[in-house]
Amino acid sequence: MSHPHPELRLPGKLPADGLRVVGLGGLGEIGRNMTVFEHRGKLLIVDCGVLFPEEHQPGIDVILPDFTWIRERLDAVVAVVLTHGHEDHIGGVPYLLRERKDIPVVGSTLTLALIEAKLKEHQIKPTLNRVKEGDRVRFGPFDLEFLAVNHSIPDGLAVAIRTKAGLVLHTGDFKMDQFPLDDRITDLRGFARLGEEGVDLFMTDSTNAEVPGFTMSERELAPAIETVFRTAPRRIIVSSFASHVHRIQQVLDAAQAHGRKVAFVGRSMVRNMGVARDLGYLRYPDNLVVPFDQLDRMAPTKVAIVCTGSQGEPMAALSRMANREHQIRVSEGDTVLMASSVIPGNENAISSVINGLTRWGANVVHKGNAKVHVSGHASAGELVYCYNIVRPANVMPVHGEWRHLRANADLAIRTGVDPERVVIAEDGVVVDLVKGRAKITGKVPAGNVYVDAQTVGGATETSLKDRRTLAAEGVVTVLALVDSDTGKLAEPPDFLIRGFVQDPDTFQAAVPVVEKTLARAAAEGIGEPHQLEQMITREVGRWTYKKFRRSPLIITIVVDA
Repeated sequence: MSHPHPELRLPGKLPADGLRVVGLGGLGEIGRNMTVFEHRGKLLIVDCGVLFPEEHQPGIDVILPDFTWIRERLDAVVAVVLTHGHEDHIGGVPYLLRERKDIPVVGSTLTLALIEAKLKEHQIKPTLNRVKEGDRVRFGPFDLEFLAVNHSIPDGLAVAIRTKAGLVLHTGDFKMDQFPLDDRITDLRGFARLGEEGVDLFMTDSTNAEVPGFTMSERELAPAIETVFRTAPRRIIVSSFASHVHRIQQVLDAAQAHGRKVAFVGRSMVRNMGVARDLGYLRYPDNLVVPFDQLDRMAPTKVAIVCTGSQGEPMAALSRMANREHQIRVSEGDTVLMASSVIPGNENAISSVINGLTRWGANVVHKGNAKVHVSGHASAGELVYCYNIVRPANVMPVHGEWRHLRANADLAIRTGVDPERVVIAEDGVVVDLVKGRAKITGKVPAGNVYVDAQTVGGATETSLKDRRTLAAEGVVTVLALVDSDTGKLAEPPDFLIRGFVQDPDTFQAAVPVVEKTLARAAAEGIGEPHQLEQMITREVGRWTYKKFRRSPLIITIVVDA
């Protein structure tokens, strides 16, 4: 089994008959999935998603893949193929198309409708290429065939990529639900047919590789959802991913059966459900869904609300309800149904939302106390089944944290794949398929690109560290008037303190520290204000830690007296 090493450098030139595979996201993490294929001077992109921030990334809206490696070669991109409509696979497309608007976007009907609605907000009119299972199209040197896969959103596709270097099968996110709500099952016959042709590289969803057996069917959730609607004494508030059409269909069916009207809350929820209904993926009577502003005139026992915020996102509707910042006031007797799984890293945020809702008297039904969610990803039994019918020459696990990738790789080996042909790659690691053999050959930049409101890439790890310091330790501003002729203080410095528990007067003991620092600077011939600010910041920071065992953000301003 091969895996990345820290000493990897930029890869060499790709052989003319080779295929280069570079994951710029989704390898070693859950989110921002993006894979670039290079062959004969052309690039094909599969998925371009976002990663949602964690608590240690304050102020960040989403995290994008790093486009650095392809930025100077955007003209070589023949298409971006989207496997399905989840944000972690399509959310980065608007930012990619900002850099080249005419890149062809390829996907299924629902996927393209969701991305088109999103792109309207960015004022981008895309070049769309609609495909369905069974279609076979060519973009440059890439011959693409699409296969149906079952996932937690309709219209998911796997993609087979044929090139002169070999055949790649990329599953996208998938599972093998034998009783899906839309009766559209994963095309295992197609997988087996490709296996007979000879799959040179099999790129498989790793999210549930640690979970034994087979993933439960979506239909098995119906009893738990029905129980909530049958027993809830007042309003029902359901939170879900805004793209989880299947789950919301189940909620609508239960609401209709129990005489409740439904209102969608949250911009993305309203937008996506409108798109899904227009295309026929969501079905309900005209009078079942009502505008949000009509709820106040209805009895609580006749109301169901479907909103965003199942992952504890701070600006989503459910989090704002929990914090009493939303016009929907959760009260005693309300039932909140959190119909989604926990994305790794969101555990604390979700727990905080559950506690907040419970505080206001709500009964919170979630995955921990009821069967209200089914994963959209194949478990170990399904992955083994696929390995056995595809019989790939090389395997590259995708979509998962390191432990998921490793578990998936182990499954491949147990089914008979040569360990030397199982490649575990992290973001940025380059895998070349040459003469039927996949090997790691280098690494390209693949850092986090932060979106902070309207700014893309402006926030850095350094600025995030400053934000964390501000939140945890506070800030001390040192205002020093310095005589440029003598290099001494013209008057005692001011210490302005925010978020630091000590009284400002205690910092008068730091005046000698500033004086000594200025004296040392004068002796060394240093008089430039910026350099003086750096020296004072450093010394006052040391003094603060020594005295208080705290490291607030120190900001020094030197003014020429």
